[in-house]
Formats: sequence, C-alpha cells, structure tokens
Amino acid sequence: MADAASVPRPRWDVLAAIGTGGALGSLARYGLSVAIPHPRGQFAFSTFATNVSGCLLIGVLMASLTAAADPHRLLRPFLGVGILGGYTTFSTYATDTLDLVTAGRPFTGLAYAFGTVAAALVAVYAGHEITRAVKK
Repeated sequence: MADAASVPRPRWDVLAAIGTGGALGSLARYGLSVAIPHPRGQFAFSTFATNVSGCLLIGVLMASLTAAADPHRLLRPFLGVGILGGYTTFSTYATDTLDLVTAGRPFTGLAYAFGTVAAALVAVYAGHEITRAVKK
C-alpha cells in the first residue's frame, strides 16, 4: 500500500487547462454538428469531419511540440487533451455507426466505421509530416 507521500498530488493548473480546453473543443464540435446536421441513419459528415480534422490537428500539435525547444508545460494538456480531446468524439462516431446499421444501411455503416479510422490515421500522419516538413 502506498503511503501518502508517494501519491502524486493533483496539478490544479493542468486540470484547469484540460477543463478549459475541453469546454472549448466541445463547443467547437457542437458548432460543427449544428452547421452540418444529418438525419438519423444517414452518413454523419459532421462527425466524420470533426474526427478527421481533429486527428490532422493532433498530428500538427505533436510535431510542433516535439520540435519546440522548450514548449510550455500546459500546451499539450490544453490543446491536445483539452481542446482536441473535447473536439473529437469516439462515442458519437460509434453511435452514428450503430444508427446506420440499425437503419438498414449496414454497408454504409461499415464504410463509415472503417473509413473514419482510415481517414483519421492518414490525417494524423499527414498533419505530423507536413508540419515537420514546413519546420525544416
């Protein structure tokens, strides 16, 4: 059993950065879902765009932070975990996939499920590599 001295204390500034970023990212995601609505059981372009653009930005962020000489210690919690974590959404992606399947569109659901993952992986890689190339 760990004694009280070995248990890390919460870093309130990090938690505040994550919470503030998460609120901003969630508002941006909601705004995109309002701007590009979709009927239930239809391809969710707003969720797809949110997750793919979020992955692109995560790639840019990670490349930028690893190339920076001394990035501020709250940048990754605020931008990565907070804003981009609040902006992207696995739960909505899973719900949209299920909606497509239960609406009798299993092939569209599978295309959405696999297409999102493939596009997200390409986006994070592209964001990372483009940022590295620009910084050279």
